[in-house]
Amino acid sequence: MSIVIVGGNDRMVRQYKDICEDSGCTAKVFTQMTGLKEKIGSPDLLVLFTGTTSHKMVKTALSATYGQSTTVVRSHSSSASALRNILKNHALEA
Repeated sequence: MSIVIVGGNDRMVRQYKDICEDSGCTAKVFTQMTGLKEKIGSPDLLVLFTGTTSHKMVKTALSATYGQSTTVVRSHSSSASALRNILKNHALEA
């Protein structure tokens, strides 16, 4: 399963990727706007950490995945435990 994470903290990128790998998923993490629209692709799950991202980043990510069968999950918290709960609830359904 492929996952794209938009938002979060710059220092947590490695931890986000490790959590996803432990769940058997591949992840792309975008904490900045740079390259978001071109590199987002067609993920199975789009995680939006709304507390640490701009409205423009959210709109860009949603428009890049519009019309695809991507599941979108929004979370205000960008903690490691929030990501684990999201993966537990959504990633294992595939």
